[in-house]
Amino acid sequence: MSCIQSDAKIPIDAARRPGRAALSNDVNRFERFERTPFDDGWEGAEELPKLKTEVSIERPRSVISYNRSPDLPFDRSVNPYRGCEHGCIYCFARPSHAYLGLSPGLDFETRLVARPQAPEVLERELRRKGYKVAPLAIGTNTDPYQPVERDMEITRACLQVLRDFRHPVGIVTKGTLIERDVDILSDMARDGLVRVGISVTTLDRGLSRRMEPRVPSPQRRLEVIRRLSRAGVPVRIMTSPIVPGLTDHEIEALLAAGKAAGANAASWIMLRLPREVSPLMQQWLAEHYPDRAGRVMARLREMHGGNDYDARWGRRMRGEGVYAEMIARRFDLAAKRHGLNQPQPKLRCDLFRAPKRAGDQLDLF
Repeated sequence: MSCIQSDAKIPIDAARRPGRAALSNDVNRFERFERTPFDDGWEGAEELPKLKTEVSIERPRSVISYNRSPDLPFDRSVNPYRGCEHGCIYCFARPSHAYLGLSPGLDFETRLVARPQAPEVLERELRRKGYKVAPLAIGTNTDPYQPVERDMEITRACLQVLRDFRHPVGIVTKGTLIERDVDILSDMARDGLVRVGISVTTLDRGLSRRMEPRVPSPQRRLEVIRRLSRAGVPVRIMTSPIVPGLTDHEIEALLAAGKAAGANAASWIMLRLPREVSPLMQQWLAEHYPDRAGRVMARLREMHGGNDYDARWGRRMRGEGVYAEMIARRFDLAAKRHGLNQPQPKLRCDLFRAPKRAGDQLDLF
């Protein structure tokens, strides 16, 4: 098998990508060409191997990323991993893989970057003179509890640092591995230092398996909400993203299920298709839901002035127009019905302090 350079967008054989959502591995937006395998006739047909998850190591100089987005309720975040094996086809973070010279397609799901020194660097940054405490978010770009965390435990180590510093943190995940860290989370919850958001996009197991192939089932994620809630950890159900024509009819059922599991709040975001995510999503729709593909894209374009996506602040999360307003109204009514519309208590920032290290001078009083 040989390769040529091409700009064609060709799906990779399904036998090579079991358990993956993206159908292709098109090059990122910074590349002019891509490599496409073809049979040159010299050695006969060669069976290519299945795509396996690869993990490389990054040694970061800093791990706290700051933002000034008015759409976000936090101004800083930490991401222990780049790329995500959960492989959600709709993931708005896929284009970030382009900055690594990798594809937002299958590379995003299979070629991960771990940052094992993140806890050490995080501690160093928190000890800096002049650091001003504010709630920090984990899981804003890629899931901190994706499967690789089971062995690497980078997220857990970061949480241990935050607990020792008594630093407030919000966590977003679809992973059940968060249950492993309930000892740390319950300690922090008693002091008002942590909140967790569990994303449940659909109650349909079949749809979930196709759309987010390596994510635990919806029912299992509801159980995570139940277990965290019983441990005293405040949990909100995140019905994100809402996919027009696929999951929008489930808003009321999702909030009811979240409330029954113990969630004390709820939130939503409309499907976002920035940059390379749009062609990936459209390719996925054409294969799995060809009868609904046109409807999904028509609704999105209706909300974004005829475009697949509008990146402007204040519009990118919810969209505009009649359909967007209808979804917002339905969500608000359902949240109110289940008591999920109350503002959550603010995370405490007044308890922050740097723990003593061996060799530090003791206080006189």
